[in-house]
Amino acid sequence: MPDLSTITCIEDLRRIARRRVPRMFYDYADSGSYTESTYRANEADFQRILLRQRVAVNLEGRSTRSTMLGEPVAMPVALAPTGLTGMQHADGEILAARAAKAFGVPFTLSTMSICSLEDVAEHTGRHPFWFQLYVMRDRDFIERLIERARAANCSALVLTLDLQILGQRHKDIKNGLSTPPKPTLANLLNLATKPRWCLGMLGTRRRSFGNIVGHAKGVGDMRSLASWTAEQFDPRLNWADVEWIKKRWGGKLVLKGIMDAEDARLAAQSGADALIVSNHGGRQLDGAPSSIQALPAIADAVGQRIEVWMDGGIRSGQDVLKARALGARGTLIGRSFLYGLGAFGEAGVRRALEIIQKELDITMAFCGRTQIDQVDHSILLPGTYPTP
Repeated sequence: MPDLSTITCIEDLRRIARRRVPRMFYDYADSGSYTESTYRANEADFQRILLRQRVAVNLEGRSTRSTMLGEPVAMPVALAPTGLTGMQHADGEILAARAAKAFGVPFTLSTMSICSLEDVAEHTGRHPFWFQLYVMRDRDFIERLIERARAANCSALVLTLDLQILGQRHKDIKNGLSTPPKPTLANLLNLATKPRWCLGMLGTRRRSFGNIVGHAKGVGDMRSLASWTAEQFDPRLNWADVEWIKKRWGGKLVLKGIMDAEDARLAAQSGADALIVSNHGGRQLDGAPSSIQALPAIADAVGQRIEVWMDGGIRSGQDVLKARALGARGTLIGRSFLYGLGAFGEAGVRRALEIIQKELDITMAFCGRTQIDQVDHSILLPGTYPTP
């Protein structure tokens, strides 16, 4: 195993991933829509929130352990669903799921993953994980996908509500990221500088969308997948569909993409078990508020009726602590674990989790708390954080 002791922050992993992952796939993960203002705000707004340092407090017996959906977690952090994870590193979803299992946090598989539901279940010993669902026009396919998630021992369904249509990401267009990717001269030259990544991809059979190819009607290869995905995201998605999916699934349901207090109240009324305050990592509506800015009003609107989580911009344990202080029962990380995956595979994901947990523990102690469940807005300096 590589010695990653000198990797001390998520930024270290990001820099290494940028060198090792082909540009089109690195940029796919590390970009936002249009001007990227919301993408940047997700990180920047965390930095404006200041912490209250406390002293002369007994700091023995500290613990970051908590629960999400009633499941015990080593810290209130889950790996978020991210598309094309298996293009950051060969077999990426399998490696990330194994790292999450070993660390004791949930892993969420995306509908648009490279490794399939069955792949992840097989390579994690059927350890429970979560599955993120996009609503497609082909409802028969969605029904089969839900049944496959059940058969794979998924313990929760994460329904994404903010991708009825796609926001434009300029870098993807400029890099020729498509299905299948365009073999431009620039892309081929860039691939030639990534021998480690290329060898990994040559060594795996998983190079297409494993949940879709061979499962959706008429989709047998990457070319047929392109036309299928172009017409399948359903702009008609509404709360009646949420109710239909909840009944069809019958298990724990999480609604992702909530950025407005009124939508949060509707999410609570739907009977879902949790909602995720999320602007899709700044990849959809550019000019929207950051997730941490939107969090307090949403937490205030729904109270204890539904678990409130958030994602977007979390790059440290301090960010997790601040989100917890502002009402998030749990958090999800996307880019932070993708950087680790792209840099060092499974070991890199594990290192990302170690970095976040250590910083969460130490910062919590400096704020005079020993248990994560004791954390609330009183650890923050008044006037520096958003309020409802």
